[in-house]
Amino acid sequence: MYIQVLHNGLLAPMTNGADGHLQPCGSVAIEGERIAWVGPDADLPDRYARAERIDCHGHLLTPGLIDCHTHLVYGANRSEEFERRLKGAGYAEIARQGGGIMATVSATRSASVNDLATQARPRLRALMAEGVTTVEIKSGYGLERDAEIRMLEAAGRLCRDAGIRCQRTFLGAHALPTEFAGRADEYIELVCDDMLPAAANAGLVDAVDVFCEGIAFSVAQAERVFDKAAQMGLPVKCHAEQLSNTGGALMSASRRALSVDHIEYLPPGDVGKLAMSGTVAVLLPGAFYFLGETQRPPVAALRRHGVPIALATDANPGSSPVFSPLVIMNMGCILFRLTPAEALAGFTINAALALGLSDRIGSIEAGKLADLALWDCRHPAELSYHVGLNPCVGVMAGGQWRDGSGRP
Repeated sequence: MYIQVLHNGLLAPMTNGADGHLQPCGSVAIEGERIAWVGPDADLPDRYARAERIDCHGHLLTPGLIDCHTHLVYGANRSEEFERRLKGAGYAEIARQGGGIMATVSATRSASVNDLATQARPRLRALMAEGVTTVEIKSGYGLERDAEIRMLEAAGRLCRDAGIRCQRTFLGAHALPTEFAGRADEYIELVCDDMLPAAANAGLVDAVDVFCEGIAFSVAQAERVFDKAAQMGLPVKCHAEQLSNTGGALMSASRRALSVDHIEYLPPGDVGKLAMSGTVAVLLPGAFYFLGETQRPPVAALRRHGVPIALATDANPGSSPVFSPLVIMNMGCILFRLTPAEALAGFTINAALALGLSDRIGSIEAGKLADLALWDCRHPAELSYHVGLNPCVGVMAGGQWRDGSGRP
């Protein structure tokens, strides 16, 4: 078994979330694909005396970043829609006029698996260049069985080719396709009886998501999808309270959802109920910024009740064409008043919780996979501070340095 020791690093282990604990002059011993020991350089056990030693030169060493909410796989883009919004059109208005998600659906349905993977490759590379070692990718732009399956297949192919860990989420209940106009319940029946079983039986689904919103699906309709997911043994998550308070977040929490995402309109008084479920709050400042929203998520209440806060790019063609975790960290601090430590926790340990993977990734501790990112920084706050500067100088995934990552 190959054994290596990273030493002389400024470790941000993230074992206690956003507590900001740092270990200067720290070492990480790695045996094969897993972390075997973490501690001060001076305490490195004798058994690692002959291991290959890699000098981190005092640079910041964090867990590999985790982007726990993306829509990376889709056809075409919506730059024309961006221009319309600048002229005053609202997100909901554009959706009602056949734009928004449905515009992407048309382009996605006509694309092959190879086309979709090829188009998504530069987007994924942008994430990986900033230290991402795990990414969640949703379907939801097919809105028919075969197109949804092609999206999930493309996500798997894309990530296998890139050598990055991928969690695939079925989001068939993302929007009502035009051919089902006025027949939302019938479409949900199709999702439950045909689309989701076909994708899951093909081994393409790690979790199930629903867009619970006035322009999408009701709480009752989301519950039907979640019932089916439960029957199939799949965890759930929910786009909830982004544009209005529908009650989707509390319903999802009552079902022990992995996460509720967006939650700008979640009343602070409901956060206590969220806390009891263990559900993670995934904040998406990219969409907040891009749509020009003003209603902020209840961050103070989330802190007060100890709800884990994750951050993600929400990378998508319409409401968050953002492919930079570091920019999202900055947005989380500036727009939502997170601390830099909370922003880093949002892309590490709390993002792992949001994917149900906190036993494997998200922190630097013995037994977990050796997914690490090395940064030319002297303090974690630098990751949230700069905009347009990428200080990542090395990325390790499963104990192997990523090609071209600039191994120290």
